[in-house]
Amino acid sequence: MPNRLAHETSPYLLQHADNPVDWWPWSAEAFEEARKRGVPVLLSVGYSSCHWCHVLATESFEDEAVAAFMNEHFVNIKVDREERPDVDAVYMEAVQAATGQGGWPMTVFLTADAEPFYFGTYFPPVPRQGMPSFRQVLEGVRSAWSDRRDEVAEVAGKIVKDLSGREISYGDASTPGEEEQAQALLGLTREYDPQRGGFGGAPKFPPSMVIEFLLRHHARTGSEGALQMAADTCERMARGGIYDQLGGGFARYSVDRDWVVPHFEKMLYDNALLCRVYAHLWRSTGSEPARRVALETADFMVRELRTNEGGFASALDADSEDGSGAHVEGAYYVWTPRQLTEVLGAEDAELAARYFGVTEEGTFEEGSSVLQLPQQEGVFEAKRIEGVRERLLRSRDTRPAPGRDDKVVAAWNGLAIAALAETGAYFDRPDLVEAAVGAADLLVRLHLDEHAQLARTSKDGQVGANSGVLEDYADVAEGFLALASVTGEGVWLEFAGFLLDHVLARFVDPDSGSLYDTAVDAEKLIRRPQDPTDNATPSGWSAAAGALLSYAAQTGGAASAHGLVHRTAAERALGVVKALGPRVPRFIGWGLAVAEALLDGPKEVAVVGPALDDEATRALHRTALLGLAPGAVVAVGAVESDEFPLLADRPLVGGAPTAYVCRNFTCDAPTTDPEDLRTALSS
Repeated sequence: MPNRLAHETSPYLLQHADNPVDWWPWSAEAFEEARKRGVPVLLSVGYSSCHWCHVLATESFEDEAVAAFMNEHFVNIKVDREERPDVDAVYMEAVQAATGQGGWPMTVFLTADAEPFYFGTYFPPVPRQGMPSFRQVLEGVRSAWSDRRDEVAEVAGKIVKDLSGREISYGDASTPGEEEQAQALLGLTREYDPQRGGFGGAPKFPPSMVIEFLLRHHARTGSEGALQMAADTCERMARGGIYDQLGGGFARYSVDRDWVVPHFEKMLYDNALLCRVYAHLWRSTGSEPARRVALETADFMVRELRTNEGGFASALDADSEDGSGAHVEGAYYVWTPRQLTEVLGAEDAELAARYFGVTEEGTFEEGSSVLQLPQQEGVFEAKRIEGVRERLLRSRDTRPAPGRDDKVVAAWNGLAIAALAETGAYFDRPDLVEAAVGAADLLVRLHLDEHAQLARTSKDGQVGANSGVLEDYADVAEGFLALASVTGEGVWLEFAGFLLDHVLARFVDPDSGSLYDTAVDAEKLIRRPQDPTDNATPSGWSAAAGALLSYAAQTGGAASAHGLVHRTAAERALGVVKALGPRVPRFIGWGLAVAEALLDGPKEVAVVGPALDDEATRALHRTALLGLAPGAVVAVGAVESDEFPLLADRPLVGGAPTAYVCRNFTCDAPTTDPEDLRTALSS
């Protein structure tokens, strides 16, 4: 018989609806039940494409005896971290503080007041490698609760007190300058892996936000070292197994230093960020491989993640069925020499094995290999390789596909909107821009209420119950701002303004200027979550700083009262980058990128013409979008249009379409020549 999760919309929660565990969703009623029964709460946090979450569920949550023990001695709460990033953040901070590490599945035991007292991640069904079994953990916690309740309460109280003392207040610091940005670059150089690209050792995550900083820093300063690190890292990732050599798109991370074996789940946020970065790398260098990867990644998102409603699904699972019917990590993506021969025949199979690095011993498990593009001598015939790739992809399409989490997350859709809008504009792919507009329409239609407050998620056209957090408001605003620049439709600028007004009113500390991840009127947890570091995605803090700065530039910057409010808020928010950039640059990449925009202005580009579809107007608009000035904003419209504030009082010169470039109260002479505009945006 299904448990309470059967009524939820989250695919992850629905995966557990038939467990014998009597799961509760996160709710006040669950904690009241624990208080009434006098038992602790077992909080289990995960997400649908998490491999070890599935393993724990299979081994323990589907076990009748384990479930019976859980039901008797605990109130069991299951949380989808993608729906409730605030709950996840608060308790993950406690796990990391107590154990020195974190991850998912996250297992936390709480009092009825939601105070944590024991932590862990994955626990096996039997003791191994120094880890207790899950049943041993349950029995130990039950014993402590029964026999040492006062001690448990004391530990829980101390943990909450320690967490509450961790508030961050860098909002009143000054903004980062040349010195801090140079120190950040030096820190990245020290951590850079010159043989393999990327930073640090295994596991290796795609450093998309750091690459964006490096590209902007190169554009502003001419630093060849910054460009080299960005370009080499992108090349190595695109050649590796972390990139899907058949279908496009990136896996979550590489388990090794060489980018060969991925953790196979594919997340919307990674692919949105990387699509945009590769498009920006092409914009900086003209690299044909960067162009190919940007477009293939965009096509992957549209083909495999777009939902029927026009939004983008959260993720594809790492696991899928193998030939025996068992769910195995990577089964959809890996190949053996024999499988290549079955699809291609002996001659083309030998070619494919050499080209994609498929070996008899295998690069993955049980003799299978992840497809990659190893560096090697010799030239391959492009047309023949393309035919091999198409046949392998057609064959792979017949395999059981990984599951898809159809949940639409506002923040990640904002990132996808920005990526698809810009990629479509750069490469003359109006279908990608249309996909971005479709996702934006869904967010406005379904996720925004009449007060412009944002819901975190939706699924199958039904909006979720959870309120948006800071990253939702900031990333959706970022997407809308990019869409406004690409389409020339001022309504997207207006919607971005509504969202950023909420950021200023509900997420910013009015005294210090620092930001919180949840709104002032959100559900109160044991601590109000606050994290300025950029990890898998831009932090809400960094993303808000970037969107506020761009919006200020679009609305007149410091020259207008409205723009001044947003620019001042962005500058105050960037104080944290001055503090963290020189110390931990890998974990403040988007903040460093925003700081580059601030140091460059950012430049404001207004393009006016007789009509948006006028050929000369389009040429100037495209040149403006392809400009390298960090974080430059672009407004385009017909002369005397009121779509964008930047278009006010911008006449045509000699009756011809004209571009205006301004920065910090100073404007260049207007130009009608795309080459002059390109020069102005490159200097």
